[in-house]
Amino acid sequence: MGRDAMDKVEDCRSRCAMALGADDPSQIIFTSGATESNNWIAHLFRDGLAISPFEHSSMREPALHYGAQVLINRGYQLEALPSALVQCVMLVNNETGAILSPPPGLPIHSDLTQAIGKVPLGLGDLAFASLSGHKFGGPKGVGLLYARDTFALRPFHYGGEHELGLRAGTLNVAGIVGLASALEQSTAHLENTSRHFEMLGATILDELKGIEFEINTPTSSSPAILNLSFPSVLGESLVVELDAEGFGISSGAACSSRSNDPSHVLTAMGYSNERIRGSIRISFGPSNTLESAQALAKALRVAVHRLRQGT
Repeated sequence: MGRDAMDKVEDCRSRCAMALGADDPSQIIFTSGATESNNWIAHLFRDGLAISPFEHSSMREPALHYGAQVLINRGYQLEALPSALVQCVMLVNNETGAILSPPPGLPIHSDLTQAIGKVPLGLGDLAFASLSGHKFGGPKGVGLLYARDTFALRPFHYGGEHELGLRAGTLNVAGIVGLASALEQSTAHLENTSRHFEMLGATILDELKGIEFEINTPTSSSPAILNLSFPSVLGESLVVELDAEGFGISSGAACSSRSNDPSHVLTAMGYSNERIRGSIRISFGPSNTLESAQALAKALRVAVHRLRQGT
């Protein structure tokens, strides 16, 4: 039974490597998700880390805990810090959908979680990369860390010889099987999925014409995320209003829906407090339809009007 389980894991490792374009399956290390993978990198390079100001909290918080430097940003244009050992720049921002490019010259770790199945990607010159399965149709609680050179890694967990002796703990075999299948499917259907998301986003923007709002998602972005601000309206109030209508949106990062802190991403872009307070994040999945996008936009129009009128 153990050999059968290990055969399945190694088969999935090869399939994940192929789907991502890795040179060798041994470059894939299974984890519980991008949070663990990001924390691993933050811990490993704690004495020489530089991060973009847009990183997900699972990278930002441990990195800042270890005293990481923050890359200078000029409108999504990042400037290098030569004193760092590794720079962490996610490919797609989880709040605005912005596609980010790391400055050249240093080894790069990139969180690919929001990019899989949504924008074209290649590991290219990346030294490390992380992802979580549930963001592209896989199970929750499973992900991976890509390391171009596994000799650069040191264990983050101790107490077992799993994953080349680098990550102790019983493997989530069922989760790994689901992860590999979802990764293959999402990368294979990327073009169709992206077109579908573009249609949904365009539909919402068209339906919102005539009411005042601002688009926080830049031109170069993932089609799966749309970040908007509505002056004179609180984003949290819109989240509540649309939840009552059966729509799940957020007023910041989806995994920080209980936090009232202002978005560090929009703050880094220099937006006013009013614009940040009035922002919402809409994300799309393959199951969303043209009709549901139209219904969401109409519900949003009604909610914005009601809140601005104070009724």
